[in-house]
Amino acid sequence: MAFGSVADAATDCEGLAKLTLQGVAIHIAQAVPAGSFTPPGNPPIANLPAFCRVAGVIRPTADSNIQFEVWMPDAGWNGKFQGIGNGGFAGSIGFGAMATAVIHGYATASTDTGHTGGVTDATWALGHPEKVADFGYRAIHETAERSKAIMGAFYGHAPQRSYFSSCSNGGRQALMEAQRFPADYDGIIAGAPANFWTHLLSAALWDVQATMLDPASYIPADKIPAIESATLAACDARDGVKDGVIDDPSRCQFDASELLCKGPDSNACLTAPQVAALKKIYSGPQSSKGAQVFPGYSVGGEAGGGGWPAWITGAGPGKALMYAFGTQFFTNMVYNNAAWDWRTFTVDRDMQTADEKLAPVMNATDPDLKKFKARGGKLILYHGWSDAAIPPVNAIRYYESVVTKMGAKNTQPFVRLYMVPGMQHCGGGPGPYNFGQVSVPLGDAQHDMDAALERWVEQGIAPDSIIATKYKTGANPASGVVRTRPLCAYPEVAHWKGSGSTDDAANFECVKPSGAAAK
Repeated sequence: MAFGSVADAATDCEGLAKLTLQGVAIHIAQAVPAGSFTPPGNPPIANLPAFCRVAGVIRPTADSNIQFEVWMPDAGWNGKFQGIGNGGFAGSIGFGAMATAVIHGYATASTDTGHTGGVTDATWALGHPEKVADFGYRAIHETAERSKAIMGAFYGHAPQRSYFSSCSNGGRQALMEAQRFPADYDGIIAGAPANFWTHLLSAALWDVQATMLDPASYIPADKIPAIESATLAACDARDGVKDGVIDDPSRCQFDASELLCKGPDSNACLTAPQVAALKKIYSGPQSSKGAQVFPGYSVGGEAGGGGWPAWITGAGPGKALMYAFGTQFFTNMVYNNAAWDWRTFTVDRDMQTADEKLAPVMNATDPDLKKFKARGGKLILYHGWSDAAIPPVNAIRYYESVVTKMGAKNTQPFVRLYMVPGMQHCGGGPGPYNFGQVSVPLGDAQHDMDAALERWVEQGIAPDSIIATKYKTGANPASGVVRTRPLCAYPEVAHWKGSGSTDDAANFECVKPSGAAAK
């Protein structure tokens, strides 16, 4: 059903330029005709419907400059609002995701979270604590509230349902909304959430030091395939199906010492310093007393374009993405000191400093979701078991903290967690990783997590297993299907029934695993 069009709008698009909202300056209110549109600083986007574009800035503090845009279909609005998240350190508006939303009938909004820059750049934060707060929690909330007001003025009524689906830092934003601003969204999907930000980026420097303090410890990208092969040899078949994917890495007993070179150094083995570094990456950061303060990375899926060579080891020392995120965070946000040296980092001192200064601003770890639940909110989390950016056990720990806080009977009606075997960071990897995690429903609820969320919110039908697909080429269905697998609601896992193709989801069932849960 269409809920709004130009004909019945309370205010025409250009008239929104005169709309008065506290702390908001609207710079653009234009009717964009159907066809191609070129957003600022971006390539043209083709085949868009006619929509009303509003662009402006929100200034909740004197040092705030939160740029945002709202796009609203002229006709055929489905009555829903789709908020758009940001990856990394944000710094830009997600025009591509906005286009997808408006094409499918949603009114949508996105923000740069208060600064302009690349996703690995945090130099904007140096000496600007209010901008850090905008990035940490304020900008997404302010954008949601102001955008709904603009939609209400344009259509004559506010959205009937509001959704947010994003990954990585966007997953952190998603959980921040559910925890801190439970009235903003009815349904939220948090993918691979970077919600324990201060500990995640402390872990990044732990790994940087493990591989770079001693140059002999550095593990070059050419050795990563040998690491993956060894983990698969140890654990791939444990789930009953040998398919290049470790379904539950938490139950894999892999000893990195097995990779120690028995003869000359080569890409097929690791030196003793490299083995020591690998053990630290898998174990996760520890305090001086030996207490683990954040999970380590899981075994399996280390190789490939979205694996360790991109995130953990890099194309060379100091070229990994987590090196960039860790050093940028501590230099510009924690210490406000461009000369700060990562070599001096210690878990006991520097992680504690990060927690004291920025945990209230950056971390979305509060397990108390009572207010979100009371509003009828629904939350889905997902995380790839082969994520090389954010250790996947972090998502399990957050989910279990909610269960501990609220009780299993109170959690089950509104929260689900799906662990995705063989998926790297938000997508990619050796396992099936296409399950509709693209912000708006593009398929049926059995194969599309966003569709499953909307059905849960609007019809009260809780999601069960969701089928993930691996195509021959990326996310392109036309390339052909390689494999399908059910994603099971944690703690259940997909188990092959013992007959039929192991590449067909129909031959699997969701069962509770035996043994201890992931820790």
